[in-house]
Amino acid sequence: MWSSFWRSRDRFSLDELRYLIDQLQKVQIVNNDNKNFVIEALRSISELITYGDQHDSNYFDFFMERQVMGEFVRILKVSGTVSISLQLLQTMSIMIQNLKSERAIYYMINNEHINILITYSFDFRNEELLSHYISFLRAISGKLDKNTISLLVKTQNEEVVSFPLYVEAIRFASNEDSMIRTAVRALTLNVYHVGDESVNRFVVKTPQADYFSNLITFFQKQCIYLNGLVSETLKNPNSHTTTAIVNAVDEIEDNLYYISDVISAGISDVGRLITDNILQLLIFPLLLPSLQLDAVNDIQIGASTSLYLLCCILRIVKIKDLANTIAASLFCPPEAFVSDSETTLKGYVPDHGHETQLTENKNVIEVDGCSNNIMPSLSSSSPVHPEDIISKGVSRLTLRDALLSYITAGDDLQVLSSLSMLTTLLQTKELDATMLDALGILPQRKQNKKLLLQALVGEDSREDQFFLSGRGFIRDGFSCELDGYLQNLKEQYGVSCSSLEVGTSPSVHRFHVLDALVTLFSRSNISPETLWDGGWLLRQLLLYSEAEFNNQHLELLRDLYKNCTSALLEEARGTWPDLLVTVLCDEWKRCKRAMEAPSPRKELKCMFLPLDKPSFDDVLPSESSFVAGERMCKVVKVFVLLHQLQIFSLGRALPEQPPTCPPSKIPENSRAGNAGLDVSGPKLGSELRLVDAVPCRIAFERGKVRHFFFLAISVGASGWILLAEELPLKKHYGIICVVAPLAKSDPAIDQKYSRWLHLQIRPSTLPFLDPAKFITHGKAKTKAPVDGRWTLAFMDDESCKSALSMTLEEIDLQSNEVEKRLKPLLNHEGAIDVPDTSTHPPEASSSTATPSNSL
Repeated sequence: MWSSFWRSRDRFSLDELRYLIDQLQKVQIVNNDNKNFVIEALRSISELITYGDQHDSNYFDFFMERQVMGEFVRILKVSGTVSISLQLLQTMSIMIQNLKSERAIYYMINNEHINILITYSFDFRNEELLSHYISFLRAISGKLDKNTISLLVKTQNEEVVSFPLYVEAIRFASNEDSMIRTAVRALTLNVYHVGDESVNRFVVKTPQADYFSNLITFFQKQCIYLNGLVSETLKNPNSHTTTAIVNAVDEIEDNLYYISDVISAGISDVGRLITDNILQLLIFPLLLPSLQLDAVNDIQIGASTSLYLLCCILRIVKIKDLANTIAASLFCPPEAFVSDSETTLKGYVPDHGHETQLTENKNVIEVDGCSNNIMPSLSSSSPVHPEDIISKGVSRLTLRDALLSYITAGDDLQVLSSLSMLTTLLQTKELDATMLDALGILPQRKQNKKLLLQALVGEDSREDQFFLSGRGFIRDGFSCELDGYLQNLKEQYGVSCSSLEVGTSPSVHRFHVLDALVTLFSRSNISPETLWDGGWLLRQLLLYSEAEFNNQHLELLRDLYKNCTSALLEEARGTWPDLLVTVLCDEWKRCKRAMEAPSPRKELKCMFLPLDKPSFDDVLPSESSFVAGERMCKVVKVFVLLHQLQIFSLGRALPEQPPTCPPSKIPENSRAGNAGLDVSGPKLGSELRLVDAVPCRIAFERGKVRHFFFLAISVGASGWILLAEELPLKKHYGIICVVAPLAKSDPAIDQKYSRWLHLQIRPSTLPFLDPAKFITHGKAKTKAPVDGRWTLAFMDDESCKSALSMTLEEIDLQSNEVEKRLKPLLNHEGAIDVPDTSTHPPEASSSTATPSNSL
């Protein structure tokens, strides 16, 4: 019988379909003898039905007439091999995916055998079988609409009581295989977006509603896993953990985008379930408690990871109640979200042996039975600092206090995380303006818009507020909104907020934020890029004026600018003066783009990328020119930020380029002019006049001494040390053989051999100024750039002193030119006076070098 299967026939014909079905119906049991035939028959039937759906309806008519779906179920039951189950599921998936005829689709879904296949007890220990099964379910979900979905459910009194497709699929929602999880989520979205009311009610009933809590529980595990990776990378940075962090971040954000897609289906009860589960399973027990400054040992997640996750949730999961509840929670102390076993939440907490308890009067606290009124200290001119509150007896600092404390005292990652949180809150459209004002981060443009609107509608003659103060909403404006969410926190989630900040004017909160940002700019241990993020936030909060700064702020900013200006001028006589103006112009444009951008950073994952800093096999000493280059770039970036903030505070637009002088022309009597060099500088192999050149000897390799003419030359902000060989047929002319940077050469005559001149030779450029050639994230360690050291031998002491004098003179000319080009930038209107600088270079410091080549 089986040999006749292989006889020659038209493969795509109704006769072929009839033959296959006839032979399949004769199979009573599937064994090794007929297994291959059954597999091939199932595969061929799917091809023929797909072909017939597009070319001839008789194919599917015959398929229905012979009750082939029933035959599929029968074959499955009489088969004991996984290969038959695999092929059957693949056959069903192919047919369902490719059928276009509405009649055919209705038949396949309406048939009772489809639910039998869905609920069949397959052996899912076989991963391939599970993958085919999920593909089969997903194929069905792709055909769902308001008409077809009713064919897959069972109803009772117009309520859905059974929906096997959905129930079986969500069993695998947390499977280890990401492809299976993705397929299940696609299926659920297909179900939610149908918009069938009875199905929507079914999915939010118990036990189906557990899917949403399981989803958040699975997400919680991913968050804890990410935190472990971040902690490991902080202790031991390497390419493997960085790659793992990027992958974990991508998966976390994918999960949140899935949640966002679920919400977009518009099922109100689903939105409520997701909000409650995110708050009760993730934010309240895990994320918010981790923000406390003195984290307890059993906190499962770090503050920076927690802030990253909160930012992700606010940016991706756009639910108004969720966003406003998170914002309102910032007015609560972190202890309010910790279990009773760790802290008492009934009005007081332990505080180093003292008991601090709130009385009925919210302005009065009790410390060891003594009442203290603390509210008079809360005013716009006298901000409340955490240490001030503690000294007055209040032990429960709010989460908002913690955010600001991280900015003023945290490490770089904590600062960046806190700034990202404030920025995210500021940009969250689901947050009401009154909530932003209560937090002290309402942008001035929104604040003025609100006050102007109030003035136009004539609300209690409040137009005076707009025209006179412009400092924020009145207390009643945000009290109702904030108090409503705080009340909801207490009633629905059992979180009681006894914070004194709730009764504080928004202008005080705004002042706290400004105070923290100004303090941030004075922190030398924070990366410039993070300071730029702080500058961006400060610009959003202020108008083009200094009106909201107090005298302390203005004095601190001026001192910072003065110190940074002095540091910049030191760099003009430092290791990299030839690159200083170029770097400053480049960083000016970068900072301007950052300050004027819609947001500081587009991707939240950038928060963790600084953890993967370039690493080298060797530890670089502080005297290394590479370290000096990094320091120079940091000084420039901070100076540019402070300078642009000053221009911004004066009400001016930032120019595209910093106001610097153009390069000076080469004086005719200069060494560069005498040597015949132009502004492009020397080139290897080019000819020059050996005016003022001093003959010397040097060995770049052991035992190979070479004779050169030594010449130090500066052209504008650039300078070089040249070694040239005299042309035998052209007297007083030579060919440039060696070119080295003049800056930071630190010339010094040997104390023992007065004819020897020692020079430090740094690289010609900084590798990180060219990102394409520098180390990128995830690459292995490389050799650190090192400085060289030359020892040149001259004919006599006078020649050696002449070379020393020439080098110092050209270094001084080079530094003077850099200072001249910077002068317009440092003398802009409103800036501090430029400090006086010495006309001589600072005392040289030793640096790491290659072995010297003495003669």
